[in-house]
Amino acid sequence: MAPRWLSCSTAVVLLLVHVTPVVSQSCYGGFPGIHGIPGTHGPNGHNGPKGEKGDPGEAGLPVKGQKGSLGPQGPPGRPGLKGDAGLPGPPGTPGPPGQKGRPFNPSNQQKSFFSYKRLVPQTPAVDTAIDFDSEILDLGEEFKGDSLANGTFTCAIGGIYFFSYHISAKSRVCLKLVKGSDSDLTLCDSSEGFLVTSGSAVLELRAGDTVSLQATRFNNIVTSQSSTSHTFTGFLISPTG
Repeated sequence: MAPRWLSCSTAVVLLLVHVTPVVSQSCYGGFPGIHGIPGTHGPNGHNGPKGEKGDPGEAGLPVKGQKGSLGPQGPPGRPGLKGDAGLPGPPGTPGPPGQKGRPFNPSNQQKSFFSYKRLVPQTPAVDTAIDFDSEILDLGEEFKGDSLANGTFTCAIGGIYFFSYHISAKSRVCLKLVKGSDSDLTLCDSSEGFLVTSGSAVLELRAGDTVSLQATRFNNIVTSQSSTSHTFTGFLISPTG
């Protein structure tokens, strides 16, 4: 019996010798191994569910600071566009009545006129005032016209004047109306026989200005003493002085 037991014990011991390292490695672990190569990143995951709405925050109260000091005045701006015309305003109150005027009296009005004819038989000189020597109108002293000195009118009342003339001639005639030393108007006329030419002008005169009718070298004025076709007339339209 003893040898058999021994043989069994020996077998168990040998079995334990071979099994123990395995058990020891299994229970207590061996030496750590080398880390492996990291794997690739996996795909992104899906979005999670939407969270619940959070609580409202505290309402901020506006803070008003103190008023700052007045800044310097800026430069004037550019003019704006012209606005539309406004509506007419209401009518104003009537003004006080004016003073009563004085009765009209023609004798108080400024007047200046002349109307002369030429009876001189001589042919008038060129560029010289034609002498009209005889008044056509014979009026009283109250309405007596201005006189001509050797055919020249001298203005005594400044204003607007009207002048006209009629001259008899043969074939052709050229006359000029002269204010001072300036020729304001030159008129010419021609015909196969006798003719009567006329002209007129409105001039502004100052006191002291002179006006005359003068002949040019292109004229054949009739010089018969009985002729009354040579006339020179002028009168004040409106005083300005």
